[in-house]
Amino acid sequence: MRMVAVLAVAALLGAAGCGSGGDPEPPPPRTVEVFTWWAEGGEKAGLDALVARFAADCPGQRFENGAVAGGAGVNAKRELTRRIARKDPPDTFQAHAGAELTEYIDAGQVQDLTAYYDAWGLRAALPAGLVDDLTVNGKIYSVPANIHRANVIWANPAVLARAGLPSTPPKDLPAFLDDLAALRAAGVEAPLAVGRDWTQLMLLEAVLISDLGASGFAGLFTGETDWAGAAVTRAVADFTRLLSFGNPDRDSLDWPQAERLLIDGKAGYQLMGDWEAADLTAKGFPGYAWFTFPGNGTTFQWLADAFTMATGTLNMAGTECWLKTVGSAAGQHDFNAAKGSIPARTDVPSAGLSAYQQSAMADWRSGTPVPSCAHGSACSQPWQNAINAALTAYTTRRDPRALQADLALAADQFIRR
Repeated sequence: MRMVAVLAVAALLGAAGCGSGGDPEPPPPRTVEVFTWWAEGGEKAGLDALVARFAADCPGQRFENGAVAGGAGVNAKRELTRRIARKDPPDTFQAHAGAELTEYIDAGQVQDLTAYYDAWGLRAALPAGLVDDLTVNGKIYSVPANIHRANVIWANPAVLARAGLPSTPPKDLPAFLDDLAALRAAGVEAPLAVGRDWTQLMLLEAVLISDLGASGFAGLFTGETDWAGAAVTRAVADFTRLLSFGNPDRDSLDWPQAERLLIDGKAGYQLMGDWEAADLTAKGFPGYAWFTFPGNGTTFQWLADAFTMATGTLNMAGTECWLKTVGSAAGQHDFNAAKGSIPARTDVPSAGLSAYQQSAMADWRSGTPVPSCAHGSACSQPWQNAINAALTAYTTRRDPRALQADLALAADQFIRR
């Protein structure tokens, strides 16, 4: 599709040049098709800011918007699969950095970007732990544009105050469970707002971090920690207790619908990534509180929107310049100021960013990073799908032992040994 368009433009330009008899026209800008699922809201605002920086940094190159809306990226991933299959890839496409890229890497559909990390100084600008998580068999295949934090609890202070709870966060997971019980005793039917499968996976991961620690949690996705072990048994028990304080209709709600319970005072807490800060503000609820999931300590569970260079790109120079802009300090500042996430680089000034962003940037510099399976940084898409299916099945069976068995079975299937 894009190859035909390029050839047609070239033919027209050739005909015009031959017939004019004068000086040839200057060449038109080369286009770079950037494929994302950022089509509205803060995501679109962030993309627009990045495009403006790209236009300034890359003269002679023109941005072509390949965004596919809907499904929180699901629709875009399906369309990307179809385009790659018919050998019509975009020049660069958005993905969650980390293990989500495994299938693209194995199929040879993305190019090695390791040399650019050295040339652009990205190894020094990004935390070593993040670079390690991005590295697959000694090579790096994506450039992160941002960092989101997954292990954050958002709170409605008015609901907590009516239940007589202190404004200080609970110190650990048992204390958090006590607070949830106090909210229910005070008449809050669903103290913890919960949504569908992947949001439950986020909650499970936060519990696993509390019960296993950062290294034990990370080991779940490398084979170093046993999913069938006693520590995971304890975490699954804690997770199921947390779900007992949630809304019974959780499997039918996406995260914004669960968030509405928090805004309307029907819940006291919600576990969600830090895109919730911008969303709560946009919905006229700026008085929220937040804290790291109890028991997670200084662990920073990260996910990152990143860009690749597709195999078969039609504009290598333009794609290189897009990726360089994405990874630059200026590009990351402009993008994240609009989107509400934080720069992946640790050398970007925090001036002009929100109070939450400045707090998260400080934690990113000093905390212990661990990846998120719910958002593709710790596990492949098929593995994530298997875990989500296990969580959906738990809603029906309510059997913690069966849930752990399903989790262990998925790990045995997908861990690379």
